[in-house]
Amino acid sequence: MSDQDLAGWLQLTLTPGLGASAVRRLLRQFGLPEQILRASRAQLEGAAGAAAASILNPSGTASAVERALRWADLPGNAIVTLADADYPRLLLEIADPPPLLYVTGRRELLERPSLAMVGSRNATTQGTRNAHQFARAFSDAGLTVVSGLALGIDAAAHRGGLEGAASTIAVLGTGPDAVYPRQNAELSAQIADRGLLLTEFPLGTAGSANHFPRRNRLISGLARGCLVVEAALASGSLITARAAADQGREVFAIPGSIHSPLSKGCHALIKQGAKLVESAEDVLSELPGLQRLGIASPQEPPSASSADDPLLAHMGFDPIDLDSLCARSGMSVERVNSELLRLELRGRVASLPGGAFQRLK
Repeated sequence: MSDQDLAGWLQLTLTPGLGASAVRRLLRQFGLPEQILRASRAQLEGAAGAAAASILNPSGTASAVERALRWADLPGNAIVTLADADYPRLLLEIADPPPLLYVTGRRELLERPSLAMVGSRNATTQGTRNAHQFARAFSDAGLTVVSGLALGIDAAAHRGGLEGAASTIAVLGTGPDAVYPRQNAELSAQIADRGLLLTEFPLGTAGSANHFPRRNRLISGLARGCLVVEAALASGSLITARAAADQGREVFAIPGSIHSPLSKGCHALIKQGAKLVESAEDVLSELPGLQRLGIASPQEPPSASSADDPLLAHMGFDPIDLDSLCARSGMSVERVNSELLRLELRGRVASLPGGAFQRLK
């Protein structure tokens, strides 16, 4: 696509007051942007309301269009429109596909099969481990891992995807020139280098609360299915899961402790028909036809039996406090503390907020 053609797309999408739905109406009625820009004011207003007529005055968007064209000329950057052959096919199936996408990184990932993985920003240690290990397995099995670059489960899923063969796509709730949250700046750079960053929001768009639900429909829309790793009942991850169900995608959820608030969202999804997931193969078996790019290893190597450990046998897998461990095991506080430190150093136990502990394996 020439710069002149791309400038027409940008002029449409950057016109203030002209939303994506109005742009799609204009495209359906008139065709490509060059034809829209040749229409009369009355024709435009009749198709998409009074705001549509303002696209005939390019001076209002000229600087933003020029800035976007310069950004797209930088190595690794591109703007993908509805007219491009590699616009994601699955996004064309959702109710409100963005007229264009700003992407940085491996553009070919837009054409690869993918799986969405989402979950809590305040993830548990076990949840983070699950997200990382499952994502690595999915990536090695040929599924590009799609998530939202948030802290917690999203970040762990991206890292696992990067380690596998099929990499990862991060869908942003900001413009392509912003990183949110800042704590993920290094991860964002790694994804730009070895995966793909994608957003529908133009340059200069900062993070805003209403952007992230819109972003979530793209996370699920890009993918063949959506796996929720950990989620509270009020989690934004459930918005993504609902969007996936509405879009006809498979919805999966990993169960957890009945005592953990971060399991309740997953349990609610399972009650509503989401597929319960205990291993990566539970998901892969529901998505046939994948070309395995590497060796999927969804399971950890068997760990030593808890019967061989004086404390693990009394822990179970639910969070537990120090007093309860002492009561269950009959050990002194000093002995339990010593055993917990040993197990933490071996990666068998994690300390949780509030003085609780959880067995990891």
